[in-house]
Amino acid sequence: MGKTAITTENAPKPPAKFSQAVRKGNILQVAGMVAFDAATGAIVGDDIAGQTRQVFKNLQTVLAEGGSSLDDAVMVRVYLTDTSHFGPFNEVYNELIGEAPQPARTTVYVGLPAGLLVEIDVLAVLD
Repeated sequence: MGKTAITTENAPKPPAKFSQAVRKGNILQVAGMVAFDAATGAIVGDDIAGQTRQVFKNLQTVLAEGGSSLDDAVMVRVYLTDTSHFGPFNEVYNELIGEAPQPARTTVYVGLPAGLLVEIDVLAVLD
């Protein structure tokens, strides 16, 4: 069983040689998405809430291109740049992630390029 790269012009292009997502069988791994606008390349949102909403928009676009949605997510990895963003991030995350059962989640604190506050990747399993 081979793997298939998932690519859409409606989500930001990767800055290096990797796919927006890869599907193998019923597994779809979406690469880390940040708050870039696909058309302009500009950062959308000047705070953690605004950037989180844009990241979710990008994730949902790539998931849809791969025949999936957040409903299929089994694991979400969140990368935040500041521990003070945890609370406001969770408010938006809880609003957008959907109904139970929610996917498992890991949150870590990292450095990201200037202006970016959050990055998220998703592992989905399709029926």
